[in-house]
Amino acid sequence: MKISLTKAVFLGLVLSAYTTDAQVQTVDNSKKMEWFKNAKLGIFIHWGIYSVNGISESWSFFNNYINHESYMKQLNGFSASKYQPEQWANLIKESGAKYAVITTKHHDGIALWNSKAENATTIPQQSLAKKDVLSPFVTALKKSGLKTGLYFSLPDWSHPYYDINTRTKKRYEIKDDPKRWQNFISYYQSQLNELSSQYSPDLLWFDGDWEHTSEEWKAPQTLGLLKKYNPNIIINSRLNNHGDYDTPEQGIPVIPPQNPYWELCYTMNDSWGFQPYDKAYKTPNMIVRTLADVISMGGNLLLDIGPKANGTIPEEQIEILKNLGRWTSKNQKAIYETTRGIPFENYKGKSSFSTSKKSLFLYLEEVKNFTKIYGLVTKPISVKVIGDPSAVIAMDHNAEKTLTLNFSNVKFDKDVTVVELTFDIPPVFLNNFKTEEYSLPETLDNTNTQEAAYNIAYMLYNGNNLLTSSGLTSDGLDMNIRKTSKTNPETLQWISKHAEALFETEKGLPSGHYSGMSALSKDKQTLYLFVEGAPTGPIALKGIKNGISRIRVVGEGTMLSHTIYNKLYWSDRPGIIYIDLPKEKLDKQMTVIAVLLNKPLELYRESVGAIENNL
Repeated sequence: MKISLTKAVFLGLVLSAYTTDAQVQTVDNSKKMEWFKNAKLGIFIHWGIYSVNGISESWSFFNNYINHESYMKQLNGFSASKYQPEQWANLIKESGAKYAVITTKHHDGIALWNSKAENATTIPQQSLAKKDVLSPFVTALKKSGLKTGLYFSLPDWSHPYYDINTRTKKRYEIKDDPKRWQNFISYYQSQLNELSSQYSPDLLWFDGDWEHTSEEWKAPQTLGLLKKYNPNIIINSRLNNHGDYDTPEQGIPVIPPQNPYWELCYTMNDSWGFQPYDKAYKTPNMIVRTLADVISMGGNLLLDIGPKANGTIPEEQIEILKNLGRWTSKNQKAIYETTRGIPFENYKGKSSFSTSKKSLFLYLEEVKNFTKIYGLVTKPISVKVIGDPSAVIAMDHNAEKTLTLNFSNVKFDKDVTVVELTFDIPPVFLNNFKTEEYSLPETLDNTNTQEAAYNIAYMLYNGNNLLTSSGLTSDGLDMNIRKTSKTNPETLQWISKHAEALFETEKGLPSGHYSGMSALSKDKQTLYLFVEGAPTGPIALKGIKNGISRIRVVGEGTMLSHTIYNKLYWSDRPGIIYIDLPKEKLDKQMTVIAVLLNKPLELYRESVGAIENNL
């Protein structure tokens, strides 16, 4: 085997190239943001009168799906009769979350607390509940040691001073009635005064800023008001970019956001608030893997729940939170106070670092016999599986700076297994290095068929198809590949079975779209995914703009089903694709899946921002 190595740099320098915003963060801001950056998991709570009929929060009347009068009648059904805020806080803490963000007031303008602001509509005064439901929850949060986040909608589509009423109806133009608009500014700022003075939040989560400019919202003035109560208040980016961190919504980023502080706000099904007929829940496995994905990119996951009108949390949501708690309690050191992992070029999977950079965590989403890290100059002093002290892991760190970890007697987690590599000093990685190269005879002579298949896929992924002009045929029959007495027949069988994915195929997906290696057909319309070991759940694909015609297992023809989550019909942002792969269809060496696209591959690699519409 040959490898050409060039420039070596410390990993910290490698990672610093990922972000420009990090360089302009002030020392004070970094200190303020420390708890947020270390938290990794928060719980979002959308609770309001929309849970009575189980319809979209605020948007249902804004879009004229129901008139405003009928929407507001839900006040009469919002009872909170079984509401136990201490149980909420305990469940959130059990999930492993370090903070919670609750909708104190959505775009419908209905406040959960007893707001004294002019013409305010509140749960204590106008609903069946007749009580302040925000105060006891904030008290429970603080008692449990969780950080308090308050969601606050800038728009108030019900308030007489606000200019916009529905998508098709405006009350007035600001330029024609500036005094009325100023009355609204006074109204919403007085509510923020109430929230700040009564609840001392650690974080304010704004929404709806797209409807007006920073100047119209008086955003700098609002920011100053909040800092008067708490100079270290953390604010999201939805105050016309006056905030501290970015809030991509629903779409898991393909490329990590540039801002060093960011949070993915994400639903368990397709709805923010409680909707009884929305059963499109992601599985607990998908949610754990999403958290691992976000952690590997240096962000936080703000996972949403939508309680019912009586204050109980749906069973499906409780199950997801409890499974999160199972995984987070087991893997605490690989979750909290971690930073973004190593580049995909160095490791074909998800990873993160401890703050000291002396621990590297690998997140394995499959049961497999080995994994490899490339360009690692520094040899680890130890390696272990978190939560499995009896696990045996053999290390092979060769002269070409490739580390191979071989797993035996490992109790793999049902969702994500975490491997910890520890170092005496922050490890040095090679940057801009040539990938490992194997000759075909060397590969065919390898007695480890799994490793041979892996190396073929690895070289192909990096743009070097080992089978070009080798005698391989498109269907794997009548191959004229040169054999010797040392040729491993199992490797030849694997090549023959998967010839379609190896014959004249090209380099596959760039980093971020698939947590593994891939290849692309010559016409760029069939995507081949190389699947290592036995995945713990469905295969996940991000950022694929194409429609999918069919998916099948290469070499044996089984058609596979898939589900797309978080695809908004009005947006060009693609959803996340989950492909079900039955365990009985796995190839013992390496499974290959063919994804036939409706046209040549198109990828979404744009920054995932906040959703500004909800048709």
